[in-house]
This record gives sequence, C-alpha cells and structure tokens, in this order.
Amino acid sequence: MSGSSDRVTMGGTSGDVTTPPETSFHVTPGLDHAADIAVVVIYFVIVLAVGLWSLCRPDRGSVKSYFLAGRSMSWWPVGASLFSSNIGSEHFVGLAGTGAAAGIAMVLYEWNSMILVILLGWLFLPVYMSAGVYTLPEFMGKRFGGTRIRVYLSVLSLVLYIVTKLAVSIYAGALFIKLALAWDMYISIAGLLAITAIYTVLGGLAAVIYTDTFQTAVMTVGAIILSVMSFDRVGGYDALKSKYMDAIPADRPANTSCGVPRDDAFHIFRDPVNSDNPWPGLVLQSSLGCMWYWCCDQVIVQRSLAAKNLSHAKAGSIMAGYLKLTPLFFMVFPGMIARALFPDSVGCVDPEACERICENAVGCSNIAYPKLVLELLPVGLRGLLMAVMLSAIMSSLTSIFNSSSTLFTMDLWHRIRKKATERELLIVGRIFVLLLCVVSILWIPLVKSSQGGQLFNYIQAVQGYLGTPVGALFIFGILWKRMNERGAFFGILMGHVCGVIRMALDFAYPGPGCQEEDTRPVLRGMTWWTRVDKVSDTGIQDGETRPMTSKDSKLEMKVIEGTETDEIQEGKCHRCFDFVCGIPTSQSKSRERPEITEAQRREFLYEKPGWSVFLNINAAIGMTVMAFLTGFYH
Repeated sequence: MSGSSDRVTMGGTSGDVTTPPETSFHVTPGLDHAADIAVVVIYFVIVLAVGLWSLCRPDRGSVKSYFLAGRSMSWWPVGASLFSSNIGSEHFVGLAGTGAAAGIAMVLYEWNSMILVILLGWLFLPVYMSAGVYTLPEFMGKRFGGTRIRVYLSVLSLVLYIVTKLAVSIYAGALFIKLALAWDMYISIAGLLAITAIYTVLGGLAAVIYTDTFQTAVMTVGAIILSVMSFDRVGGYDALKSKYMDAIPADRPANTSCGVPRDDAFHIFRDPVNSDNPWPGLVLQSSLGCMWYWCCDQVIVQRSLAAKNLSHAKAGSIMAGYLKLTPLFFMVFPGMIARALFPDSVGCVDPEACERICENAVGCSNIAYPKLVLELLPVGLRGLLMAVMLSAIMSSLTSIFNSSSTLFTMDLWHRIRKKATERELLIVGRIFVLLLCVVSILWIPLVKSSQGGQLFNYIQAVQGYLGTPVGALFIFGILWKRMNERGAFFGILMGHVCGVIRMALDFAYPGPGCQEEDTRPVLRGMTWWTRVDKVSDTGIQDGETRPMTSKDSKLEMKVIEGTETDEIQEGKCHRCFDFVCGIPTSQSKSRERPEITEAQRREFLYEKPGWSVFLNINAAIGMTVMAFLTGFYH
C-alpha cells in the first residue's frame, strides 16, 4: 500500500485527507503514518493491561471462576460482552458490504435481536440457572438424561465454531489488515491470535468479559466518529439516498441491470416472491431462526450465566438489545456511503475489474468499510478505526476460544476422565485454547482461497440450516414437560438431515451472477406448486390450463429425451412373436424406457372449469356429512 503520494483531490477535505475520484491509478492509502501506528500500539498495550489486571481477582484458580467468571459479573460488563461477542469483524466488513451491495434489508437480523435477548433473559436464563449448568449441552443432558444428545450438541457446536465463526473472523480481519498495513496475512493473524490467547488462557471468562467491555467502548466511539464523518462527506441522509441510487460503476455490461442499485435498497420488507430477501423468509429467519444463536448458543449464553443474579443478567440483555439497534447507522449506512463515494471499486461488477481492485472476481463490496476508513479519516483517526477492527476481531476470537474450551473440557473431556481433578480440568481448558489457535492458523489457506462474498453467505447458510433445529429443540425442551429423550434426539437429527440436504443443494447449485444463465434444475412437476399444468411452457401462462393439441404432440415428439435408435432386421419368428404378444412391430427400438411426455401429463391434469367447481362442492358436502355423522354418533 502506498501513502499520500497516491491521493487525488475530489471536493472537500477532512483533515489532511481528501476523497479521491475513482481512477485506475488511484491506490488506497495505507496505515503508514507514525501517529496511526502509535494509536494501534497503545490500544494493544491497554487491552493486555486490562486482561492482565483481571488476573488479580480472588479465587482465580477454580473451574467456576475460569469458565463462569465466578458468577460475579455486573449487568454492564455482561451487556457489553454480549454485544462485542456478537459484533465481530465480519459485521463491520460483511454487514457494511451487504449494505453497499443490496441496501438495508439485512439489518432486520440486528433489530430482531432485541426480542431474542429479552427472550433469553426472561424465559431461557431462569431455567439454565435453575439447572445449575456450565454448558448448554450439559443442560440438555440433565433435561433428557442419557449422553448422546449432550455429546452430539457439544461436537456440533465445536465444529460450527471452528468452521464458521473462526473462519469468518479471520477472513474479515485479514482483509482489513491487508488493506491497512499490507502485512503478510499469516504473520498478522498469528500475532493477533498470540495476543488474544495470552489473556484468554491466563484469565478465563472474566478476562474475556472485561476486555470485551473495553473493546465495546472503543468500537462504539470509533463507529460513531466514522458514521458522522461519512454522512458529513456524502451530504446527509437525503444526499445518500440520491447518490446511492446513482452509484453505478462505469465498467459494466452494456444494456443490462448489472451494477445498478436495487430500487428497494432503502426498504426492509421486500417483494415476498421475487426479491433477494423475501420478507416472510427474512422475518422468520431473523426471529425464530436466530433464536438458537441468542438463546441456546454457548458463546452468547455463557456471558449471561456469569452474571451475579437474574436481575443483572436481564439488565445485560436489555443493554445488548439497545446496542444491537445501532448497526444500521454505524455499519450499513457507512457501507452504502462507501458505494456512493467509490462506485467503481466498491460497486464493481466486471470480474476482471473486481480482480484488479480486490482480488475477488465475484465483487468488492466487502472492502466498503475498510476503504471508507482509509480514504476518509485523517491521521490518528485511521489508527483509532484500525483499533476498532482489531477490537471486533479479538472480542469474537476470545469469546469463541473461551466457550469452545468450556464445551470441550466440561462436556467431552469430563466424560473421558470422569475422575479428573479441578486442576486437570483447568489445564485441559487452557491447552485447548492453544490448540484452537493452531487450528485457526491452519485454517487461513482455506479462508484465503474463498471468495469474500460467498464466504459470508456460506456462514449465514451454515448457521441457518444447522442452528435452527437447535433452537426448536431447546424451546420444546423448556416448555413441554412430556418431551422425551428419544423424540428430542431423533427430532434434531432429522432437522439436521433436512438442513444438510438443503445446504448441499444451495452450494451445489449456486445462484447465477449478473447476466449469467441460470443452470439450476427446476422442480417442475415435483411439487403441488410446480405441477405441469401450473408452469408456463410454450406460451402457456402460469395458472392457465388447456388440453393438448396436435401441435403440442408434434412439439413434444421433437424434444423427447434424445432417444437413439438401432435398425434391427426382424425375422418371421420375431414378427410372429410380436403379433402373438401384442407388441408393436417396428424397425427401431429405443434404448430409453418410454417416458410419459409433458404434453400427456398436461392433458391428464386438465379439468374443465364447470366440472372442477362441481367436484369441489361435492367434496365439501361429503366432508360436512362425515363431520355431522361423527359428531352425532360421538
């Protein structure tokens, strides 16, 4: 990355920084000023100081203290830790990138968190505390008995943490560090993990919560500063609305809609059928679908379990809920402003151009927030926002490390070593954190080879498909006393089978890019809604039906699945056999089994409107008579 020599003036200034026009020769300035680097160094020193300070608390050498912070936390560090554990670097990078690419719809996931954290405090936590558990798989083991549900959920959680949470945090953090410092990705992440692991290993959950509290303050202050300066630069909210809708990259396919912002970009509730985020699915997934994350996930719930009492836990939930209302203003809108200011880079759609800009042919919307930081802020503030991103990365990593260590030690190791001493459990918990650090570093090559936009979607898909059944299991387990272990285990197993199948289809048949042909298979005739008499074909509109004509038959014969024929010389005996058995005599034999053509299926499914109404009325009369007789002779 180069410094100020690459800057080109466009309009007003902000300190010593000017907003450059979108040109092929412009290079985003890096974090190369001594003041910026000093701010980052001071940030690291303070984080380490806070983490090491937490080591001075009494009773540090116990399992309860290490994994649940002694259950002595006040409401404000609990709320701050809930927020910072959720808001990672993937939010600053991914959520801002989503805003740049498609608008504000995804912010509903953030706002519905208010409902879910209240549900956590008022419904789930009283039961968890009453059960006296360290982990949520432990709760399910106590609730249903046996071991398989507890082991199943523990292993599932560890796999999800390593494959999703670590991956996305490392990717987003590495992207920002690369843009800002041009450092080698391995060295950057290894150093970050080393500093994170020091106070996580030594201090346990208390150190994590205290440093999360400090990092929440840093994130909030930095995000407010960038948001205010971004709105000032773009000219306010009204100017953002007009400039965003005009933010079309110059290098894009002609006579297409590629690169054109969505008309509904400033709307959350979009078309229920044809939009990118149909509102029924968005509402359901952001509420019921995310219940597992806020109410049943170890990383989140463990912070509330560390509270002094239920009142402090509830107050922490409310604080986190209020903080979750801010991402629209601190992340989504800044991402949209980045596109308005830098349409050719942030909004690029041409694969070759995107490859030059961000080394990702899919698109460069994920650079929206880092680019805004590095292009817009003056010296010193760039270092502060770099510290904000590092805060987001480290708070996510520490939460994952501590919660994963708790799951492994209390749910898996304790089962292997049932007579393990408290000292042994503490040692195993610390060693497992170090093991996760190694796994994180080994994961980096996969993250580097993944395409940014696809990776973020992948994370959401995995959590949606595999997490939703967990939420259903917990809510039934808490509210339905008659639910038994067998029903619980096979219920979640079937839920995950369906989720994995759906996820596999999603990844095997990804949606087409702009102006690309959609090659995904269509489920024609396989469901009630796509049966052939309801699917448009050869000029038939959706919902129309008509009987097959001779023209349809001729068209159908032309497209019957490419059967190949072989000329066969039939003898007298062969023809006699065909005659006796009623087999048509032909000089050609198809290699494929005879198919029921679509035209034949259409003809069968066609109903005359009058007869259809008559039959429906008689069916209703028949059911009414049946209901009357059943009630009469009850």
